Amino acid sequence: MEDKHFHRALILLEQSRHDLAEQELRLALAADPDHGSAHAFLAQCLLERDQFHEATEEAKAAIRLAPDFPFAHAVLARTLAARNRPKEALVSAEEALRLDPVDADHYALLATIHLQSRNWPSALAAAEEGLVHDAEHVGCNNLRAMALTNLGRTAEAGATIAAALSRSPEDPFSHANRGWTALHEHDTKKALEHFREALRLDPELDFAKAGLVEALKARNPIYGLMLRYFLFMSRLSGQTQWAIVIGGYLAFQFLRKLGAENPEWAPWIKPFIVAYIVFALMTWIASPLFNVMLRFNKYGRYALSDDQRRGANLVTLVALPALVFLAWWLPTDDPYAFVGLIYFGLLLLPVSAIYNCDSGWPRRAMALYTVVLATLMPISLFITQNRDFAIFCFQAHLWGSLLSGIVANILVTTRAKR
Repeated sequence: MEDKHFHRALILLEQSRHDLAEQELRLALAADPDHGSAHAFLAQCLLERDQFHEATEEAKAAIRLAPDFPFAHAVLARTLAARNRPKEALVSAEEALRLDPVDADHYALLATIHLQSRNWPSALAAAEEGLVHDAEHVGCNNLRAMALTNLGRTAEAGATIAAALSRSPEDPFSHANRGWTALHEHDTKKALEHFREALRLDPELDFAKAGLVEALKARNPIYGLMLRYFLFMSRLSGQTQWAIVIGGYLAFQFLRKLGAENPEWAPWIKPFIVAYIVFALMTWIASPLFNVMLRFNKYGRYALSDDQRRGANLVTLVALPALVFLAWWLPTDDPYAFVGLIYFGLLLLPVSAIYNCDSGWPRRAMALYTVVLATLMPISLFITQNRDFAIFCFQAHLWGSLLSGIVANILVTTRAKR
């Protein structure tokens, strides 16, 4: 009886009907709790439904019962990768490869984990090794192209995806991948074509939705410049990214000091200082700010993810009073209007970062940081009995807002283990 349920589950898995396959596998395991393959495929079903902890336990049970079954190690690797545990996932993926060194799917899995760790050369090597065993493997071709793109070899990446699309023109992931490569090549028109085709083939493909959002925003020349910077930074290692951020800040401080010590140079230095400040602000608020604009675009409103919509709504709630206070302050020079402008203007910085953080503790930490900042200035204004404490709260709000970019950079690049 268990074989009947097990084989029915395999058919349902091929049809991506994971909920029904799970039911059949549980029936098979009720009859034979030591069915290692059933535990492995049940782990796959649970993973597809984002039940990460249960999937991990089922994969480990499969390995315990069938230690020489490569798929059991592979599904554990995929589960650990989904839980943002790439080092552990790498061990399981390598064991799957040891057991079956000619399966291109295992090389694709290894390449995926290396991409997650931003190890572009290793990802490229794994994908190319997989193509040695299956030259037409769609996953390895796409992963090779992604690695090449992140290594700055966009022409080779485009050729790889073009070849994959010629063999499988209806593959939505390949179209989405080609769209992202086109964005790296600064070809927004081609990117939009491929993202739209990917979503026509698979309307729920998040990889394509995210690309469509970026391509639509990139039609604005200001965001187009910012996207070039974002894509450039995305290709770098975390250490290199921090080196650039810290180097830019040190250069800003050097120019500011140089201008203060040499007033005659100030007219030449000031434009660079202003440009740096504007650029730094845009790196924090550009993405959610332009997401607000996409809420009024017939394509963008559907492509935005739930997090992007929530982030856009938060930015709107803070930006609108900032604009009101700006309109009040400019003609009147009213000090109360200036305080309101400073309060909401500075609050834009941490607010814009909340939904850029990974769901889980990084996002909760950013939200808590923002709430604390939001309360500091009102405290400084309404607690008049203790002037020193009021000044401290005001300065804490000011510096906390200015430093929120550094806090956000730390939290945005952190992935919560699931």
